[in-house]
Amino acid sequence: MSTGIVTVAYIAAMVLFILALNGLSNQETARKGNWYGISGMVIALFATVLGVVTNNYIELMIALLVGGSIGLLVAKRVQMTEIPELIAILHSLVGLAAIMVGYANFSDASSHFSGIDLTIHDIETYVGVLIGTITFSGSITAFGKLSGRIGSKPLILPGRHTFNLVLLVAVTWLGQQFVVQSAVGSGVLPLVIMIALALVFGVHMVMAIGGADMPVVISMLNSYSGWAAAATGFMLNNDLLIVIGALVGSSGAILSYIMCKAMNRNFLSVIAGGFGGGNVKASSGEVQDQGEVLTISATETAALLMSAKEVMIIPGYGMAVAKAQQIVSELTSKLREKDINVRFAIHPVAGRMPGQMNVLLAEAKVPYDIVFEMDEVNDDFSQVDVSLVIGANDIVNPLALEEPNSPIAGMPVLECWHGKTSIVLKRSMATGYAGVQNPLFFKENTQMLFGDAKDTLVEVVAAL
Repeated sequence: MSTGIVTVAYIAAMVLFILALNGLSNQETARKGNWYGISGMVIALFATVLGVVTNNYIELMIALLVGGSIGLLVAKRVQMTEIPELIAILHSLVGLAAIMVGYANFSDASSHFSGIDLTIHDIETYVGVLIGTITFSGSITAFGKLSGRIGSKPLILPGRHTFNLVLLVAVTWLGQQFVVQSAVGSGVLPLVIMIALALVFGVHMVMAIGGADMPVVISMLNSYSGWAAAATGFMLNNDLLIVIGALVGSSGAILSYIMCKAMNRNFLSVIAGGFGGGNVKASSGEVQDQGEVLTISATETAALLMSAKEVMIIPGYGMAVAKAQQIVSELTSKLREKDINVRFAIHPVAGRMPGQMNVLLAEAKVPYDIVFEMDEVNDDFSQVDVSLVIGANDIVNPLALEEPNSPIAGMPVLECWHGKTSIVLKRSMATGYAGVQNPLFFKENTQMLFGDAKDTLVEVVAAL
């Protein structure tokens, strides 16, 4: 394949990736956006294999076959509730690839570069390996938190910001040493030490963030993986990889900023690791006795819904775990048939990753025009007759507004307790991902409907 054809294919792939991002920005066009992205990646892959690679085809084909098979197998087996940790672990692979490509380029650079060109290439290599290492260890830690292998509570070390600053100064000095030593045919030691420090920083950065804020971590790591890919593109002198990495990196950063703004978090603190909550006291996770809760049956819930004019449904991670989105859609249809106004309120961090609830509801064919973001409906709860909270906890927790020492302090929440009645569907009185008890469950206008969300809602729909 000629250089001209490769260039045209790369341009076509770039256009398709831009169209993919545009499509994914809206629920109605998200499926089309996915296909744009898939098409762009197929074109880019074939153009690279047929037009850029010049040897080692057997090894390349084996790698493509093995990697593609693993990816297909994982995609078929993964559950919707496991998508966040899958994304985290895939981000770690991008970081690992940046490390390996960077080291390979460093080992071979002296035979291709000299003078100022070698210096520029060394800087590109060092920055690429640095970002890739932070992405790798941070993503592994995020995977551990999201999968429950690591506790969700934030790890707040004494002097953690000073620790981060020391690490930054150290890797900067090591970078200077790497460039100097590389010019005389060495540089391995500074690179290896930097990798070790960056691994520590990646772990510390994510460990300092509590469970309730993990969706922001996912979008942040998505951004890091993009910049790691862009740095790899500079190392390989591949324009397509640079553009793709920049698109992913910038879009991930924008999403992180939007989520931080919606959650009243500091964007720079996210990048530095943690949210600056040095005075936050981590909860023990134990259920504190705040009084008795009022329970309600499925039949009584159906009767209450039937008598309502305004119903607000608040989905959470529990809905995803119970795979209850289809029965929720059926419940919505039946209520709307009876001229009951039903709306969905989506919190920015509902679930374990940005947009997880939107994906589930779209999968169940819930109409897009009745799904609203938190800011659009939070002032309407005083007119709501029944708020149906399905498997949500931290995103409807009054402690975020009332307790300055809470791990979720300052985070805007859906204030459903201002409505006439709140019905909370939960398996038990266990705390949410942030590990704090929820006073909402003990309020006089809240009733608890215990059990598996899917099974319970089946009973509610039957009672209708």
